Amino acid sequence: MNEGQQITLSVWRGDAGGGLRDYRLPWRADQTVLDLVTYVQRRLDPSLAYRFACRVGMCGSCAMTVNGRPRWTCRTLVRDALRDGRLELRPLANLPVIRDLVADLTPFFEKWQQAKGRFRPRDARAGFARLAPQAPERREIDATIECINCAVCYAACDVVATTPEYLGPAALNRAWSLMRDSRDGDGDARLKAIAAYGGCHSCHTRQACAELCPKQLNPTASIAGLKRLAAAAALRGKL
Repeated sequence: MNEGQQITLSVWRGDAGGGLRDYRLPWRADQTVLDLVTYVQRRLDPSLAYRFACRVGMCGSCAMTVNGRPRWTCRTLVRDALRDGRLELRPLANLPVIRDLVADLTPFFEKWQQAKGRFRPRDARAGFARLAPQAPERREIDATIECINCAVCYAACDVVATTPEYLGPAALNRAWSLMRDSRDGDGDARLKAIAAYGGCHSCHTRQACAELCPKQLNPTASIAGLKRLAAAAALRGKL
């Protein structure tokens, strides 16, 4: 579709019982999807609710469902997302809808708590200790810690969609990073939490989380590591 022609932007309006509303608007090749949402809110419909902060791909708060796939809208170019002159925007899936394009992230963060995602030093000195950059555990942790809690992986996960108890990719990825940290002292409690119903064994290894993660993380690999730890603990009679 040529730049300058009007496109149709279908936007979810209302709460979970709402529906799509169409807007006609112009576009440019260098525009992002977030630019279009801002255009609608500022020029066509000031009642539209959506969430954003940095606009430069750092915070993840602008995540929405674009043509059925969760994405950061500030990094998604209109020219890459257009389908036959149309774009469809909905709030992130697998989360309650507050209003319009704003999803309630409370369940997502509650899963972090259930997965024991908080660092608890094993003693007073461990809380101030540094891991050597060349240490194997340091490299394993480095591969997981760039998560910024945008919930894209949570929205993409088909297990979350069918199993409300499932902790989700982000929470389990965080649990893995802490299980690999020798300074942490909450490993036994965390292992029981992630091995329980809704934990790591619920993962189907479809890798939608890894495919769509804007930070190029691989939560599926972290979950596989947790499965190995849980299996070893079960064989030792610790679960």
